[in-house]
Amino acid sequence: MPEADEKKEKNFYPEIQQKNRAFFLKGSNNFDWGMKNRLSHIFNPDTGKTVMLAIDHGYFQGPTTGLERIDITILPLLKYSDTLMLTRGILRSIIPPTYPNGIVLRASGGPSILKELSNEQIAMDIEDAIRLNAAAVAVQVFIGGEYETQTVCNMTKLVDMAQRYGIGVLGVTAVGKEMVRDAKYMRLACRICAELGATYVKTYYVEPDFETVTASCPVPIVIAGGKKIPEFDALKMAYNAIQKGACGVDMGKNIFQAENPVAMIQAVRMVVHKNFTPEQAYEYYCEQIKKRDKS
Repeated sequence: MPEADEKKEKNFYPEIQQKNRAFFLKGSNNFDWGMKNRLSHIFNPDTGKTVMLAIDHGYFQGPTTGLERIDITILPLLKYSDTLMLTRGILRSIIPPTYPNGIVLRASGGPSILKELSNEQIAMDIEDAIRLNAAAVAVQVFIGGEYETQTVCNMTKLVDMAQRYGIGVLGVTAVGKEMVRDAKYMRLACRICAELGATYVKTYYVEPDFETVTASCPVPIVIAGGKKIPEFDALKMAYNAIQKGACGVDMGKNIFQAENPVAMIQAVRMVVHKNFTPEQAYEYYCEQIKKRDKS
């Protein structure tokens, strides 16, 4: 028998009504507890934003510059990331299971850079995502591409599977060489992903009118880092995207190919989470390089 509750006076606080708190992330209030908990391991609840470290390039590019030895170049960056976007192969073989933040698994694939990239399929089973404790799975969607319908269906099938277990789906808007990277196209691609069930969307920052892309998308948008550009330009891009409604960045090459990757990811965090200007963040970055050179 359980012991009796011997406290004579109980306080049920009848004068204080229980509050129903809205979830902090755009478009996510109606998800179940498990989904919200996983999203809280991707997006920082204090800021509502994320610095995702993208290291999944090898799934179609092979050993990308900067990712030849992930155990050497990427592991020092982990403690500065809010989440990792990567493949299950790299996760299992290299990433320490003590990593405390969210994991976003690349779930689509098939063609290499030698073939038509839009001819992707779902490349993993949702049960493996569960085994790996993924917070979300990522799928490439080629709006306007040769295999547009196939990739859209990949995403919707993944949404159906992932929703059963409270796992998020990141819809990645892939822009083919023949596509115009402007706000009109990004609005189209992002809205389609959101309408068909993506939990959040990754797209490219464009000018002008990026604010119309984020405003017309009912779920969070994170921006892709894209090709390597000068560090100040990358910080400026991240800052402008955040100011115009993005909920974070999913940055890879502009971090791990920087002259000082550790300083760069810290500078990106300053822009995303602390609202530092590009000039302030870049000043910090340069100071860290000077300190390194003196040591």
